Amino acid sequence: MNPVINLLSIQVGLPKAVGKPDPASEWTTGFYKEPVTGPIWVGTTNLAGDGQADLRVHGGADKAINLYPFEHYACWLHELEIQALPKGAFGENLTTTGAVEGDVCIGDIFEIGGATGALVQISQPRQPCWKLSRRWNIKDLTARVEHTGRTGWYFRVLREGSIGPGVELRLVARPYPEWTVSLANEVMHQRNGDFEVARRLAECPALSQSWKNSLSRRALTKTNLDTSPRLRDPSAAG
Repeated sequence: MNPVINLLSIQVGLPKAVGKPDPASEWTTGFYKEPVTGPIWVGTTNLAGDGQADLRVHGGADKAINLYPFEHYACWLHELEIQALPKGAFGENLTTTGAVEGDVCIGDIFEIGGATGALVQISQPRQPCWKLSRRWNIKDLTARVEHTGRTGWYFRVLREGSIGPGVELRLVARPYPEWTVSLANEVMHQRNGDFEVARRLAECPALSQSWKNSLSRRALTKTNLDTSPRLRDPSAAG
């Protein structure tokens, strides 16, 4: 099935300091993003006006654009028992409807906004960090996003171009139909002891370099890296 994905909204934001100006409570993040009403340029590493605070783990060519399916919002409103979440609540650049993680695959190539728009490729599932929990003051939210597989995904940019809210993401190629984003999430986070499937996913040419490295290391050493620091708010240490 070729998903028809509609772009509901676009959000961008540059890193900024949040909280009180002291080491215990101030943090710098690009998580807070504002909606874009008109056309915006898609570059090779991000959207115009967008940025990331910690470039060691966020951003870069393999993670130029973050997408989150709007279908998940209803689930979170129910599970978190809250009344509303604005689009962009999960720090995503693109909020869409029409496909979730089980409907798309690593390596899928989409044209956004027609021939004058951007050409993008799915590179990996999104791996949320502790800043998502701190943003909404929900201690286990990051872990819950990862555990449920409702993560969204990242795009690399194959062709720069201009996009705007309301356009379609049209699937133009699916070279690796065996590797859905859902399955990639499962391999990384649930099937930690299946070293053979880790090796096979690591060999997918379209997978991001960071995931290739992690999964190749797992398959080679038969061990798993401790990912708890990514999920744990450093302000809660000790």
